[in-house]
Amino acid sequence: MTATPVARAAGYRPRRTLPLRVEARRQLRRRRTLVIAAILTALPFVLVAAFAIGGDPAGRGNGRITLMDTATASGGNFAATALFVSAGFLLVVPVALFCGDTVASEASWASLRYLLAAPVPRARLLLSKLTVGLVFSAAAMLLLPLVALAVGSAAYGWGPLQLPTGGALSAGEAVPRLAVVVGYVFVSQLVTAALAFWLSTVTDAPLGAVGGAVGLTIVGNVLDQVTALGTWRNVLPAHWQYSWADALQPRMEWSGMIQGSAVSVAYALVLCALAFRGFARKDVVS
Repeated sequence: MTATPVARAAGYRPRRTLPLRVEARRQLRRRRTLVIAAILTALPFVLVAAFAIGGDPAGRGNGRITLMDTATASGGNFAATALFVSAGFLLVVPVALFCGDTVASEASWASLRYLLAAPVPRARLLLSKLTVGLVFSAAAMLLLPLVALAVGSAAYGWGPLQLPTGGALSAGEAVPRLAVVVGYVFVSQLVTAALAFWLSTVTDAPLGAVGGAVGLTIVGNVLDQVTALGTWRNVLPAHWQYSWADALQPRMEWSGMIQGSAVSVAYALVLCALAFRGFARKDVVS
């Protein structure tokens, strides 16, 4: 017996369901998006106030000059310092939130099954939500250094970027270097994004997906501090998270950032594949 093809409604186009602009507008209007934007915008002002209260940070590293010691040298130095103090944890939270509070939030609102009944193909739904989550994560990565650069330039002047290792980069050369830093920080956070997204497809609790991603990221950071692991630490994404410091050298080094990017992208691809494969077979009842 020949199978009869299923009739498709007139005008139905799977690729036109759940447009990116619709999903982006929904996410933009959510309160947590506004709260994250406010926190990232306020952080540079908090740092300026802290330096004003505590005085010049230079000369407090016991003879060793660090990025923090040069924070008030120029707007570029202030932006680099803001990234340094936030890349390890603060920027992890919005990435986990934007990518983890996606599918799980729809399930918690009991609207996921209605989206699929619209009908939105499962792969299309995941792709739209992951794309928007990554775009918002990238926007968070850009917002902090841009505000820090503007605030730092107003507070400390627009000038060369003083390097902790000695020497300086001109203001014109510092901006592309900072762009490389921001780009690498985003790539290094792809592991957290993919982990949060995968957890979002296996649980109906948004806090579980977000908290799980943040928690496992912290565990990775802790394991990287265990020197007894030796070369095994090279397979941990956390081991390479500060490789962007190689961009703030008189001569930029790429090897560490290339290795870190490869590790991060590899983990992210595996986790995203697990998310798509698992969700395609999942019995959605919420």
